[in-house]
Amino acid sequence: MTELSARRSPATVAECFRLLSAVLRSAVRDRLIGTNPCEGVKVPARRRKDTDGHVLSRADLVARLLPAVPDRYRALVALAGGTGLRWGECTGLRWESLDLTRKTVEVVRVAVEVAGTVTSKPYPKSRAGRRTVPVPDFAVELLTAHREVFPAGPRGEVFTNSSSGPLRRTLFRARVWRPSLVRAGLLGNVSRLGHFKWRAAWLDLDGVEWTAEFTTEREAVAHVAKMAPGGLRFHDLRHSYATELVSRGVPVNDVQGVMGHEKPSTTLNLYTHRSDGRDQRIREAFADDPLTPNDD
Repeated sequence: MTELSARRSPATVAECFRLLSAVLRSAVRDRLIGTNPCEGVKVPARRRKDTDGHVLSRADLVARLLPAVPDRYRALVALAGGTGLRWGECTGLRWESLDLTRKTVEVVRVAVEVAGTVTSKPYPKSRAGRRTVPVPDFAVELLTAHREVFPAGPRGEVFTNSSSGPLRRTLFRARVWRPSLVRAGLLGNVSRLGHFKWRAAWLDLDGVEWTAEFTTEREAVAHVAKMAPGGLRFHDLRHSYATELVSRGVPVNDVQGVMGHEKPSTTLNLYTHRSDGRDQRIREAFADDPLTPNDD
């Protein structure tokens, strides 16, 4: 376990441990071994990183990020940001599960990627994951346009790559997602210096600014996307969605339902974030309280 921890993330180690322990428990029940050697073993806890929990406001999603995403993938980003669906739930979505008239999406399957191969799984990660989620108007509009321009996949998939094949997460991140962040002004900076002259700028992990010059904007954007550390993750669209709902006063049990969580504590612990104006609202809640208690 220690050796694996040196090469893999705590979340990956925990999942490997869970699967191994389940296999060994079965072996104990079948009397193949006397005891489960996993019992009593502690796995490393997942530590929060500075890149965890980035929040993108709904205004920045619509006005900044979506216009910067290539046409083929704009509806995908809109769906994720407007419904909180996970990557696999978005890429595994088929048109039969979308009702653009009623403005709803049914999450009934997911796309699973292992070693570069994408397959479809008929059920989400948990029973609560099978759910119906309302789709906001801006996402409905982009999905409607997407259906008219881009053909469905061989099994009716809503989103495919340029070869009508399944989307692969790593390639999407490098070729679509991070360049879109740069163009949206959410990662580094690209500015025009003159004819055939573009300046790329980004900060490293120590806060030191680096710059480079290129003859095309595309080259400058690609360089920043590759070199700049951190930045918004695709999964942060899900985090932002839940945060937006909670900050607008949507009850936690309703947020839990659309997020596909089995427990409300998961919703509160993972996907909520300090919202703008929190301190002022708390002060206002006690603004009319008397300084001394009534004698009544």
